[in-house]
Amino acid sequence: NPLKTYFLCLSVLLAQNKFIYHYKNMRWAKGRHETYLCIVVKRRVRPNSLSFDFGHLRNRHLVLFLRLMEAGALCPCLWGYGAPDSVGLCYSVTWFCSWSPCSDCSYRLAQFLSQNPNLRLRIYVSRLYFCDPEDSSAREGLRMLQRAGVQITTISTVVYCWQTFVACRQRVFKAWDGLHQNSVQLARKLNDILQVGHTHTHTHTCTHTVLLS
Repeated sequence: NPLKTYFLCLSVLLAQNKFIYHYKNMRWAKGRHETYLCIVVKRRVRPNSLSFDFGHLRNRHLVLFLRLMEAGALCPCLWGYGAPDSVGLCYSVTWFCSWSPCSDCSYRLAQFLSQNPNLRLRIYVSRLYFCDPEDSSAREGLRMLQRAGVQITTISTVVYCWQTFVACRQRVFKAWDGLHQNSVQLARKLNDILQVGHTHTHTHTCTHTVLLS
């Protein structure tokens, strides 16, 4: 049972040192073998009815967090899409991840989203997981998520995460060395990765059109 195996810390704040250690956006993050995920879940049943939860989770793979969604722990009644009592129900979920998804997690997540059109997902990442080789499966996984409608970008507003998910006790966030520079470099790299997907899609579409004509 994923509800027993993987603990969901809804409304529980991260310790300051844990947040800084796991979300530091350095290129070579040795020793960070776990993925931390800060999450905001917004649930809308009717136009004037909106509720939300927030918290954090941790494990080695994001696919384990997906199991919590499948089990209804994060998004109750999500699988009831199309039933009379779920008309108008939709979820907007935002993930702030210490690592970007691996290829397997991306594939599973894209499948899940295709089965749940009433769920929108945005993913902010602090670091890119095994994305250095241009032909890496992790890169293709990110492009797959983008094609599935997921908005993917790097975490540029660390202050928001600090104020929302960390037990900061009103302590002002102090940026670590290289925060801005690393953020700019990671954003450019992620944009290049995702742009390749746009280019391939456009090329395929044009070729297909020529063949039809």
